[in-house]
Amino acid sequence: MARAYRRFVALGDSQTEGLNDGDDVTGFCGWADRLAEMLASSTSPDLAYANLAVRGYRSHHVLERQLPAALAMRPDLAVVSAGMNDLFRHNYDLDETVEQMETVYAALRATGCRVLTMTFPDLGQLLPVLSWLHTRQGKLNQGLIAAAQRQGVEVLELRGLALMGDPRMWSHDRIHGSSEGHARIAAGMAELMELPGSNHLWSQTEHPGLREPREVGLDLWWIATFVTPFLIRQMRGRGSGVGRLPKRPELVRVLPAPVRQLVPVGLSG
Repeated sequence: MARAYRRFVALGDSQTEGLNDGDDVTGFCGWADRLAEMLASSTSPDLAYANLAVRGYRSHHVLERQLPAALAMRPDLAVVSAGMNDLFRHNYDLDETVEQMETVYAALRATGCRVLTMTFPDLGQLLPVLSWLHTRQGKLNQGLIAAAQRQGVEVLELRGLALMGDPRMWSHDRIHGSSEGHARIAAGMAELMELPGSNHLWSQTEHPGLREPREVGLDLWWIATFVTPFLIRQMRGRGSGVGRLPKRPELVRVLPAPVRQLVPVGLSG
């Protein structure tokens, strides 16, 4: 039987923040918010939830800025996903990135918190221009899996999943997830947690939830508009999260899906 949770905290970068599942005007949702709604709709009706993720953050940001705030909230459930922004940097250090993420895992697990993470899909499946990352990304996934296993952290496997090569999983920039993509990852996490009603259909490309394929040809306009500026920011250390605050820095009570209103709650009890 799936357990109930009281305090759920999400840590990470733009994917966990929910970029492109919504916008800066209406607000971003994302897979972690969607998972919180699933929990509130099933096993955890009194769930309080915070999302500390910030776009552009690297592993050391998660360790130094997000972890202390997360621990202060005394979560009994946490999701952590970071490392891709490190991967693009000229000073990327595999061992240091994995060590920092393992420190985050260990600190959360030491409190008795259940912790979940995920592997990263191969960007070259959809973006041939980024195929040069294949080996580097593979080693990062392997390192994070080993760290998760040592710390008792559960892993949602996205690497090698054919679904991740489907263009409908990705938004207009082909770097961040679409609403469909975020919904699928949330469903994958729900299956990992064995939530009531969860199943493996989220990973199937023929599932009726997917729309008709769109044109996926990589053209010079798209590379100039999205890929080049993104890579330049990463290489120069000017991530888009500079000066940004988390979208949900405090625990808030989650109303069951599909309603997405959040009501602030305290830490008493």
